[in-house]
Amino acid sequence: MQFERFSIAGPALIRPKMIGDSRGYFMEAFKADWFRETIEDVTFVQDNQSLSAETGTIRGLHYQKAPVAQGKLVRCLKGSIFDVAVDIRPGSETFGQWVGVTLTAAAGEQLWVPEGFAHGFCTLEPQTEVFYKVTNPYSREHDAGVAFDDPAIGVAWPIDLSKVILSDKDKVQPKLESLR
Repeated sequence: MQFERFSIAGPALIRPKMIGDSRGYFMEAFKADWFRETIEDVTFVQDNQSLSAETGTIRGLHYQKAPVAQGKLVRCLKGSIFDVAVDIRPGSETFGQWVGVTLTAAAGEQLWVPEGFAHGFCTLEPQTEVFYKVTNPYSREHDAGVAFDDPAIGVAWPIDLSKVILSDKDKVQPKLESLR
């Protein structure tokens, strides 16, 4: 596996080695020892999967509050997404800054989103499936989010925002300033 870091400390883009032939391909999608030694020393406790029927669906920007903050390892199983991590760590020099990458089922890339980051994605194709591993189980009591379109963050979503599809929860997420 290969990986690269970003200008914001924490997140990483992981590119697995795909071995292909006329039958298709094989890849190692996750190796716990490699991940702990190379990316971050964490343990994943839950796997989640979502299906978004329509192109232009945004899920996020979500995070969980301490003491059950989550790190997420995100991968696209079908279709493609624009995946985003926003630094919400109090006192961080890069607070409010974001990184974004396109993840595709065809290439198998994964984005590591550590604790202290809000996470979200938009679908670039219909019937997109996303799979992610998390470091803490879901807790409704600690569930939180930030507005996907907060100008203080300025995510450059690659879709027409006038046609975005959101959950009721994501339509009313607070602005970044509420976290200061």
